[in-house]
Amino acid sequence: MYKIQTLNKISSIGTDIFDKSKYSIADECANPDAIMVRSAKMHDMAFGDNLLAIARAGAGVNNIPVERCAQEGICVFNTPGANSNAVKELAICALLLSSRKITEAAAWAASLKGTPDAPKTVEGGKSKFAGPEIAGKTLGIIGLGAIGGKIANAAEALGMKVIGYDPYISIGAALHLEPSVKIVSDINDIYKNSDYISIHMPYTPQTKNTIDAEQIAMMKDGVRLINLARGELINSEAVVKAIADGKIAKYVTDFADDVVLGVDDVIVLPHLGASTPESEDNCAVMAAQELIDYIENGNIKNSVNLPNASMNAVGTKICVIHKNVPTTIASITSAVGNEGINIENMVNASKKDFAYTMLDVTGDVPATVEGKINAIDGVIRVRVIAK
Repeated sequence: MYKIQTLNKISSIGTDIFDKSKYSIADECANPDAIMVRSAKMHDMAFGDNLLAIARAGAGVNNIPVERCAQEGICVFNTPGANSNAVKELAICALLLSSRKITEAAAWAASLKGTPDAPKTVEGGKSKFAGPEIAGKTLGIIGLGAIGGKIANAAEALGMKVIGYDPYISIGAALHLEPSVKIVSDINDIYKNSDYISIHMPYTPQTKNTIDAEQIAMMKDGVRLINLARGELINSEAVVKAIADGKIAKYVTDFADDVVLGVDDVIVLPHLGASTPESEDNCAVMAAQELIDYIENGNIKNSVNLPNASMNAVGTKICVIHKNVPTTIASITSAVGNEGINIENMVNASKKDFAYTMLDVTGDVPATVEGKINAIDGVIRVRVIAK
């Protein structure tokens, strides 16, 4: 019986996928085989020897010690695209909020309760909340993955001109874009030519403050910024100063910090990007499917710290997580071959410093094989999965 621990409330539509004859699911359990998590902080957690994988029901994995997990042979998954429609809809909302002064207008109208002639006051005061339409304006999107691509197509449908930047865009993502979306090779073209800019990229130490004072200086006067990805991607201090200087007309962010809270022309949302029941269901289902396929079949899809790899095995699978260094694969196959075991098929993939090798072997696999592979320099974890 595999033990799955949930660190946050995970939608039951996801946890119900697990075969209860094979899996037990609980908020508290000792030495689980896998963990499902949303926002719980895991950096200070100690992991038991049984832990095979962690599945984040969402896209960002800043709450998980991804590198340490790789060193310990723990596969970390996320669920890219599962919340993309929810974020797309909020981004379209943010475009309108940044243009039409909707939040300020609503607050002002609410403040008129109890006044003697509210309807007349509203008609006389509404002009101060006028704002531009988005149709015909240029939206620059940084990051054209599952979320950015959907926003690009939706903005096109609303009559906007869209330019996008993504040096890592996949062929599949590019093919899903409307033909009129212009992809630029220089991110500075986004800053110089956009009336609205929306950022959709992962946060890493390298992407911190992707938009800072230097980038803001290139932008059009009156630009409107949207950040539904990660707060650290945009320098809050630089944005607030640019608003005070009249450079930025509006900033909509899904990430509260003390710098932007309460600042005029900043709309701070309480991390609503994926806060829809549909998104939570989609993320939970994808996370559960990833864990089941990895635990039962050794297949990896949507890992953030190990390479994706899959194999339809005829016989027993030997799955090895190891360092991405020369001679390791040869040592693994020799250890298997020296036991008289025939390798029918092999898959190997690498991701930065780590690699994953899957062997499809016929016949019985002696218990000694696992130990011999584990003894190879650079090997982190070995699993034998019987057919």
